[in-house]
Amino acid sequence: MDAQRAGRDVGVDLAGVARLMADGTRAAFCLALLDGRAWTATELARHAGVAPSTATTHLNLLVRGGLLVEERHGRHRYLRVADIRVVELMESLAALAPYKAASPRSLSASGRQQALARARLCYDHLAGAVSLAITDAMVERGLLRWGPEPELTGDGAAWLAGVGITLPSGSRRPLVRACLDWTERRPHLAGAVGAALCGHALTVGWITRIGTTRALAVTDTGRHALHDHLGLPPAGL
Repeated sequence: MDAQRAGRDVGVDLAGVARLMADGTRAAFCLALLDGRAWTATELARHAGVAPSTATTHLNLLVRGGLLVEERHGRHRYLRVADIRVVELMESLAALAPYKAASPRSLSASGRQQALARARLCYDHLAGAVSLAITDAMVERGLLRWGPEPELTGDGAAWLAGVGITLPSGSRRPLVRACLDWTERRPHLAGAVGAALCGHALTVGWITRIGTTRALAVTDTGRHALHDHLGLPPAGL
């Protein structure tokens, strides 16, 4: 039985999804959209360094393939990741891919790379070195039980409430999920708890976006708060 016949027999076109990602431009679009925002086709074309017509062709394929969805507002077409399953797929593929630090063409490009590695958005939760530090601190303090099936402990639920972080009710999303960090090569906190923590940190000003990229910076307020709540040394943030 050949590979194509095998795929048809189980009713899953895994190769079709793989083909969508087997292109550098389409992969660049998906990675950019992991910041959780909707981008215009023009913005994505500029980000990937391709012509608008080329971007449109690739984006149409991603929409038809179910990885992206589009919204139209007036003359503008906005694209975003279809759902959390696509986010998990992208992060898993990025973590499995050989990591080659790009040679920065300028000092500013080098700074952006360092900022992304330090702290960034992974759709709706934190990623990078800062995220790993927060995850490790929560595990050490007994707020998370980390293992094959990570979970929030009773102390962890009380800690979240004390900080002022409210978890969504009635959601079928796992409270805690381990998301493999593609720069650190270790899992960081994701799931409903990771999203709620990230949302709170952005709302109260512990972290802030750097320009229009996924990169984040920890503010002075955030350094003091993470030290007070989790014992993280401010100098390391």
